[in-house]
Amino acid sequence: MDTAELLKPFKDNNKRITVLTGAGISAESGIPTFRGPEGYWTVGSREYRPEQMATHSMFTQNPWESWAWYLYRHTVCKKAEPNSGHRAIVQMEEIFKDRFRLVTQNVDGLHLRAGNSRERTFQIHGNLNYIRCSGECTPKLFDFPKEIADKEKDQPVTEEEKKLLTCPRCGSIARPHVLWFDECYNETWYKAESAMGWATSTDLLLVVGTAGATNLPMQIGGMVARNPEAVIVDINPGDNPFRQFAARHDRGIALDGPGGEFLPELLALWET
Repeated sequence: MDTAELLKPFKDNNKRITVLTGAGISAESGIPTFRGPEGYWTVGSREYRPEQMATHSMFTQNPWESWAWYLYRHTVCKKAEPNSGHRAIVQMEEIFKDRFRLVTQNVDGLHLRAGNSRERTFQIHGNLNYIRCSGECTPKLFDFPKEIADKEKDQPVTEEEKKLLTCPRCGSIARPHVLWFDECYNETWYKAESAMGWATSTDLLLVVGTAGATNLPMQIGGMVARNPEAVIVDINPGDNPFRQFAARHDRGIALDGPGGEFLPELLALWET
């Protein structure tokens, strides 16, 4: 069966759809992955890799160096705009409504800015547009302080900014609302159980721009791949574990290229 034959029936049936996105779709909006050179950061005489900066350990040892890195990341993400891939996913939610869920690894908030709903979006790695108490006095999320100006790379946190980056409830230092490399997924902040629960009974998995480097997305891909009746579509510019899931699946599709190119084409199958 070709792509149209496999996907068109989803418009009128009652089956579930999951879109899983990673850094690739944000790269099309100009946001670097931050695992490359753009994410390297110098503290004193030592250069740190992103995998070292994005940890609870680094935040504990050097909280304001950690925040300086995240303020720069927040600036880069704020300046980016949703692209055609993001907008196509918004329209998919409009078509499928409660049969649709978006699972995103991206912390830039572009999916919500494009128009996807919070209720149907599982931000499994968090969102840089929010902060929360580092002491966990409350699970509540707080909006990123609007008074903080855009930051250049290697620009330190000012004393005024330090006052803004505190928990409004207890006064402890706030932290970015992101999942760090040395932390575990949970339901309270990252909706991990909800994402897995939805994936258990999903019938169509669209994977866009992710290399499968983190655990929960791989679990979702593996779970859907074990369902012989499901359809798996991998949209990526190169080989990755999800491409292999699709290649081994009788109802798998591999589309070699960016989401901004292929997602509008898939959307058109359901708009007619």
